[in-house]
Amino acid sequence: MRFSTSLKSNYEFRRLYTKGRSAASPYAVVYCRKNRSPVNRLGLTVSTKLGKAVHRNRIRRRFKEIYRLNEEKFETGYDIVVVARLRSRNALFKTLEADFMSLSGKLGILGNRK
Repeated sequence: MRFSTSLKSNYEFRRLYTKGRSAASPYAVVYCRKNRSPVNRLGLTVSTKLGKAVHRNRIRRRFKEIYRLNEEKFETGYDIVVVARLRSRNALFKTLEADFMSLSGKLGILGNRK
């Protein structure tokens, strides 16, 4: 990921949940907030309700790959957290990608880059 780093601290996730903007769909909830830095920070959350570690890691890898493939389309300077929902476990990659990009567009974090 060229324009991004990962979001790992618990207090950063909590700050996004309380003070950030959000958009939801049946597959995921996306939170975002400006971070005053030249890079995006991506955090992924997958609950144990979605299955054992194998399933959770697969969902996490899919969302990370979706972001990586579309990274140049995002504005820089945002913290982004993706919370996977139960339906994402059985969803096709294309469906998850379309859903994630739609939610990002609703939040206004997609830029004019191509």
